[in-house]
Amino acid sequence: MKRKRIITLITLFLTLFGVLMIYSASYIWAEYKFNNPYKFVVHQSIFAAVGIVLMYITSKIDYRKYYKYANQILLICAILLILVLIPGIGVIRNGSRSWFGIGSFGIQPSEISKLGLIIFVSKYLSKHQDDMKHILGYSAPILALVFIFFALILLEPDFGTGAIIVLSLVALIFTSKIKVSFFVKLGFLGILGVVGLIIAAPYRMARILAYLNPWSDPLGSGFQIIQSLYAIGPGGLFGLGLGNSIQKHFYLPEPQTDFIFAIISEELGIIGIIILTVCYIILFYNVICVSLSTEDLFGKYLSFGLFIEIILQTLLNILVVVGLIPVTGVTLPFISYGGSSLLITLCCMGIIINISDSK
Repeated sequence: MKRKRIITLITLFLTLFGVLMIYSASYIWAEYKFNNPYKFVVHQSIFAAVGIVLMYITSKIDYRKYYKYANQILLICAILLILVLIPGIGVIRNGSRSWFGIGSFGIQPSEISKLGLIIFVSKYLSKHQDDMKHILGYSAPILALVFIFFALILLEPDFGTGAIIVLSLVALIFTSKIKVSFFVKLGFLGILGVVGLIIAAPYRMARILAYLNPWSDPLGSGFQIIQSLYAIGPGGLFGLGLGNSIQKHFYLPEPQTDFIFAIISEELGIIGIIILTVCYIILFYNVICVSLSTEDLFGKYLSFGLFIEIILQTLLNILVVVGLIPVTGVTLPFISYGGSSLLITLCCMGIIINISDSK
């Protein structure tokens, strides 16, 4: 019960903190673009309220039911990923056909697929754990399935979300009895594949070059990371104060999304970043403890899969914002503007809470 309470409280705090920071980061941009400074925060508040309700509902649903319906859930995810690619059904935003438009709101099927794939792979591993050492019979088919979904998401294109899914599921599969030598070979193939994808898409190559030297194109591919660093630098120990960011005044593009961490650093300083980081660490520690203490094999894989997906996304987002890796386009869990991401993340937390109750 103690871990459940900690997980719930930290999740609610991060979600509400995210709503606050989205308002602070976005009101200038929203006022200019939509003549409504509250546009983004109202949208996120609605998603947060719905997400908290969904977290409560999923915390009351026996997680073992997902084992029973894992195949159907995965099929629905595949259908949604195919439908979103069809012109007239999928909506193009920021160059990607990865949305279903519902009025001024949008839903990303790729976010839903994260959860669906983790449920299915967790069922597969719990059912075939002792067989995973057989490469062709058991390991290869599940990895092939993961990469089929990755290919569908790349067609949108949404490399960042696809990379999170692949890395999370590969890490989950690695915890089974699969041969390490096979993973080494797979890693070499993965590196070659990533290189091929980068070469095939000019915008990805531009992101790599901007990462290596953002000042080579300060008004183009390097602009976002330069403005992010300009936001982080002046924050100091205590920051400029909540609402006092300079970079959100049309310097850092759409600061409420992937680069909101930079605005937090600018406004709340090192102290604010430390508090946020400690909250994430406490949350992740308690979630991994739930996974380790769960006796049911499906529950163990499921909770670990959800844990690794959220922590990987958190780390990748922060590493991008501080300029340590190329821009990937992934949101900061609980904090960044993005309804689909928030809804699915809160559903994941509800499932983890249910697993903690059932151990």
